[in-house]
Amino acid sequence: MDARSTTPSAADRSAADRAEQLTGLLGRALADGDVAAVAARAGELSPRDLAETLARCDSADAGVLFRLLDKDTAASVFEEIDAVSARRVLDGMREERVAELVEGLDPDDRARLIGEMPASVAHRVLAGLAPDRRRATAALLGYPAGSAGRLMTPEVVSLHAGGTVTEALARVRRVGGPAETVYTLPVVGPGRRLEGVVTLRELVLSPPDTPLDELVDTGAPWVRATATGEEAARLLGGSDRIALPVVDDERRLLGLVTIDDAVTELERADSEDVARQSGAAPWAGHYMTVGVLSLARSRIVWLLLLLVAATLTVNVLQYFEDVLAQVTALALFVPLLIGTGGNAGAQAATASVRALAVGEVRPSDVLAVMWREARVGAVLGAMLAVAGLVIGTALVGARIALVVGLSLVAICAWAATIGATMPLVARRLGIDPAVVSAPAVTTLVDATGLVIYFSVAQLVLQF
Repeated sequence: MDARSTTPSAADRSAADRAEQLTGLLGRALADGDVAAVAARAGELSPRDLAETLARCDSADAGVLFRLLDKDTAASVFEEIDAVSARRVLDGMREERVAELVEGLDPDDRARLIGEMPASVAHRVLAGLAPDRRRATAALLGYPAGSAGRLMTPEVVSLHAGGTVTEALARVRRVGGPAETVYTLPVVGPGRRLEGVVTLRELVLSPPDTPLDELVDTGAPWVRATATGEEAARLLGGSDRIALPVVDDERRLLGLVTIDDAVTELERADSEDVARQSGAAPWAGHYMTVGVLSLARSRIVWLLLLLVAATLTVNVLQYFEDVLAQVTALALFVPLLIGTGGNAGAQAATASVRALAVGEVRPSDVLAVMWREARVGAVLGAMLAVAGLVIGTALVGARIALVVGLSLVAICAWAATIGATMPLVARRLGIDPAVVSAPAVTTLVDATGLVIYFSVAQLVLQF
């Protein structure tokens, strides 16, 4: 890939630095209560930068800033901010202004926001919407949270099978105004059953009298409304399209998942996975405004569980205390070996979770993955064993160094196998694979790695 496509240019860096500087000035103006300066600085920032500033503000400052924005800018900013920040802004606004703002959102964004509001607030906001928007929003809220149905936009321009390009373009012009996108056009047959998809580009570039059936891609991907939003987002991300049709159990068209919503969903899903892989529960809201106690609560449960699990390591050390008493030099390498094994297992677990998420492996591939990672771990262990032999020989002699080298090979092979297998087994059992990844694998490998180490020592040293 061309480096220019991945490395920010000088102009990009300059723009980012300027935005950061303006954001800092705006934050200081808010802190000083300088309303005139706030209004001036806000006019120089993009909706995305304003959303970042709002996310860092407390409720009072967020309300002040938002009230100073003009109607169009406020609507653009509101679409950029997360639900927690949105609720903080809404808390400082009159209900009629809240209804006006929420009504201006796209149906899927409106449903996402209302779905995360307290029930009493959500009911009041829904009651203040126009009847057609209230019905559309209620329909989306009827799907499970996190589903493709909740993620989709129902404002879709669908074409009827059997027409011509001229008729199709005329329909796009006639009904396409309210639609979130007109670049992907589902084609439906009797009963709104999805037949396929055609793009606006194909319509525009085809002769006017071309039958629509000749342009329809009947093999285009689609997803059921009951599928998870992450499944829909990854399916769309794996295609070359910018929107994905959503259908019911009878394949009747319901709406579209657009690429911008798919990216947002993937960011949310990846954030959850990163949190779980690090041994923490996902938290809601901007990191800089989440309370200290909230962050602590998101982490303490796993730390307690891992603390209890770590007692396995203590038990193993107690079991082999006679071995340690005879060859005290073995204790020098315990941190090295369990640390290396834990790291090898965490690497394999992370690779396995990622491969599961993007569909590169399935739970049925567990034996193939085990065999693959066992070999990868053995190769890594052999490479590390060379360094271990050199260091061990220099410090404690060749015999202990040989124990360390052989243990590195065995521990790395075992750790990589376990690390890659646990997420696959978890998925088979219906558990989020990220939950059993790095911290859990590391704790398990610590205890079992010591068993391997002392067993190799007993074999090599003959006691």
